[in-house]
Amino acid sequence: MAEDEDEIGSEAEEAPPEIPEPRANPELLGHEAAEAALLRAFNSGRLPHAWLLTGLRGIGKATLAYRFARFLLAEGDPRTKAPVLFAAAPPATLAVASEHPAFRLVAARAHPDLMVVERGLDPKRRRQRREIVAEEARGVADFLHLTSSQGGWRVVIVDGADLMNVHAANGLLKILEEPPQRTVLLLVSDNPGRLLPTIRSRCRSLALKPLPESVIITLLQRFISDISDIDRTTLAGLAEGSIGRALELAANGGLTIYQRVINLLRTLPRLDAVALHELAEECARPSGDRFDLLAELLCGAVARLVAQGAGPGGAGPPAEAELLRRLAGGRSLDQWVEVWEKLTHLFAQADGINLDRKQVVLNAFFALEQAAR
Repeated sequence: MAEDEDEIGSEAEEAPPEIPEPRANPELLGHEAAEAALLRAFNSGRLPHAWLLTGLRGIGKATLAYRFARFLLAEGDPRTKAPVLFAAAPPATLAVASEHPAFRLVAARAHPDLMVVERGLDPKRRRQRREIVAEEARGVADFLHLTSSQGGWRVVIVDGADLMNVHAANGLLKILEEPPQRTVLLLVSDNPGRLLPTIRSRCRSLALKPLPESVIITLLQRFISDISDIDRTTLAGLAEGSIGRALELAANGGLTIYQRVINLLRTLPRLDAVALHELAEECARPSGDRFDLLAELLCGAVARLVAQGAGPGGAGPPAEAELLRRLAGGRSLDQWVEVWEKLTHLFAQADGINLDRKQVVLNAFFALEQAAR
């Protein structure tokens, strides 16, 4: 029995931890400057009532929003606290212990002083809506006008604020114009340009920077144990500062598609026709998302090729660096920019007007072959 228990324990120790949802994630790496900005505002006693958290998709904006929400709900409003003989030092971190009631309630979607607005399910199509509709944002005003259950803050997180339709956005704007006391709204947005200018103007903007590759590698080591160090480095180079993107690539076969793309590019200026047709056939299949992955990875590689032509080159997986330098040196920057524009337009057309996907893949590589000659 003891041996069996040891084996089970060993397997449990080797299994990678589950990737926590933002509401239950106790850590935030790589965004110390953003956390410090929120702490300074809190400690100043003049905390803005609305924040717009922006940056690339998958870099930790929602994790930061929940982290700050937990902090406010656990810390309470200093203006409501009874005076003490000796002033306590101001908080130095937004971290809240995972055993704290505020942490547990937020993770369980059960905190009475936190409301989350996000895209709901479309009952007709039985899948997530493409936008946040008015009914999902309708209760915000009533919620914020309630008295806090614990005498502190009431917090609203709008996750995907740029996805609000016009009715939901106008409803939120009315609240931003006349916010109740001791309330904070945290708007999380991948694309703040899509928000109403009047909403942006009423929020304190806080832009999160792309994560360093070293942070992405650290997180990949934590959450994905069955890939090599080279694969982690490759994913970090492809992630463009987003741990979410790195994890999606790892989960959806992105490493395999990327390696096949690079192997084909290495055969330029004369493509390996057999390998190209095999890849095009696989990516044209209606099941799965290999076509979108290929489009993303190929256009990304050409974008980095353009960067090589413009200067010392941008970030990217180390394995492609020499290849891109060779290709960039064979043609002018303008020519490679033209190729990149052609590819992005071609893949966009494939989605917009339902072109033959195999032919789209072939045409994309033929455009590269012609440019490389």
